[in-house]
Amino acid sequence: MQATEDTNWDMVIESKGSLFDLKLREVWRYRDLLFMFVKRDFVSFYKQTILGPLWFFIQPLFTMIVFTFVFGNLAGLSTDGLPQPLFYLAGITAWNYFAECITKTSTVFKDNANIFSKVYFPRLIMPLSIVTSNLVRFAVQMLLFFGMMTYFWFAGGGFEVTSAVALFPLLVLLMALLGLGMGLIITAMTTKYRDLSFLVQFGVQLLMYATTVIYPLSSAPEQYRWILELNPMTAIIEAFRFAFLGSGEFGFYSLGYSAVVSIAILVFGVVIFNRTERDFVDTV
Repeated sequence: MQATEDTNWDMVIESKGSLFDLKLREVWRYRDLLFMFVKRDFVSFYKQTILGPLWFFIQPLFTMIVFTFVFGNLAGLSTDGLPQPLFYLAGITAWNYFAECITKTSTVFKDNANIFSKVYFPRLIMPLSIVTSNLVRFAVQMLLFFGMMTYFWFAGGGFEVTSAVALFPLLVLLMALLGLGMGLIITAMTTKYRDLSFLVQFGVQLLMYATTVIYPLSSAPEQYRWILELNPMTAIIEAFRFAFLGSGEFGFYSLGYSAVVSIAILVFGVVIFNRTERDFVDTV
């Protein structure tokens, strides 16, 4: 039985489309699936663990302790006059969200090849679910950061919350866009070059040392500071510290540079992702 020309289909799946098409309408239509993937990430990650969601607090807390002992006490790195635990926790909290977005998005095609080859849904939902689930973890870790701020406030920690705290949603958005864009680029490339998946964790750790997570930008030698400023995460973390702690090299020019780079990387990542999703099943 042939369909007539005036048949109204509920959905039309096309083999080709614009590389810049984000399919946002379809993403919104499948929003329930997005929330299901977010829930799945939580359940699968903490299934059969004793402490469960407490790892949200334990990981940054122990990292802060190690950084304070190694970089603060042994290496004697400057913290711009801020309490060492508070300085390191600010950098760790912001960096963890960005790093998790990259590392988990970078294996989307490889980890979900079985699902992608059997069921149709907007492929962009999968990386978006990762960014969303990481956002929940980031929110929980921010509670730890606020608790540490409260402690040092009453202990006379010598910091102040500035009016730049109003830019906090923008900073979170930039971290999400940058992490998502870089993750999309890497996951598209790993469909053909599997070695990249082994370099992601190592590369993210190296990138942390090229970002002002364990030291302030003001302590970097003048001749090398421009290299650190090329990293878009540097301006974001500096603005994050300035907003909540009143210390950091904050400027709208540097933050604007981070915004432009983040958007450019995201657009490039979406183009590569849309191009790769058409035939990645043949190469994975």
